[in-house]
Amino acid sequence: MPARRTDSSRRTVRVGITQMPCTADPVVNLDRQVALARRAMKQGARIVCTQELFRSQYFCQVEDHRFFDLAETIPGPSTEALSALARQHGAVVVASLFEKRAAGLYHNTAVVIEADGTIMGIYRKMHIPDDPLYYEKFYFTPGDTGFRAWPTSQGTIGVLICWDQWFPEGARLTALQGAEILFYPTAIGWHPKERTAYGRAQHDAWELIQRSHAVANGCYVCAANRIGHERILDARGKPVSRDGIQFWGQSFVASPDGQIVKRAPVERESVMVVDCDLSKVEYSRTHWPFLRDRRIDAYGGLTRRFAD
Repeated sequence: MPARRTDSSRRTVRVGITQMPCTADPVVNLDRQVALARRAMKQGARIVCTQELFRSQYFCQVEDHRFFDLAETIPGPSTEALSALARQHGAVVVASLFEKRAAGLYHNTAVVIEADGTIMGIYRKMHIPDDPLYYEKFYFTPGDTGFRAWPTSQGTIGVLICWDQWFPEGARLTALQGAEILFYPTAIGWHPKERTAYGRAQHDAWELIQRSHAVANGCYVCAANRIGHERILDARGKPVSRDGIQFWGQSFVASPDGQIVKRAPVERESVMVVDCDLSKVEYSRTHWPFLRDRRIDAYGGLTRRFAD
């Protein structure tokens, strides 16, 4: 890419990403999240994003009906607390929640709260995994909001959630709605027994696919991941898995050229505040004009499961 020119239309928004360990107590987790978000806002963050499902441990390690009790409505107690914080500091909040939509209908949902404390909208996770210790299909109905972007007071943002990270279609469709920043609340880590053999490759793949979304769409990508080694307990207080999941943290912000602007630690609770120059979005999309050169007349096959 050519050297960046001076641009008088420079628009900079300060973004805050938080990462933290979670306990079995939702109240403790909400209080901790609010405190971290407040720290970010006091450092000047005008958009703050939480990790995935911050109010609880990652309960999807097991299929257990007890954990439906963790879900909440939107609006509800978490949005009430975060809306008050947004209003107090004049900052946008992206928060990941376990949503109870109706009896027997639950979603993995991100809510976008405007700087005046109002709820702009929600995004319900579209891609739902079902892997060892990631049994999300037991809990979450696939999203029906479609891919969305919101013209907030701080810039146009899009939100996707964790497993959505691996699908370029979601990033593209969100960027095509004008998103200048893609936020990905996340809960991803290692199976401890696999870390030595596969850990570096797994982490690198996770980061690389998201950096590629930044390049392909000419936008910022912000991933907020959790930390800590979590072992979920059954009703008798016994671990359901000997190993659990070791979440790898390393939340990061990537610029429109795919470079890492800043990366959080592996194991330490952190508030990461980064200045995002939104004029780089226009610069990237005009100098690497992928959106211009897309052959939309030739992509019909994308709606097929496989070319057979």
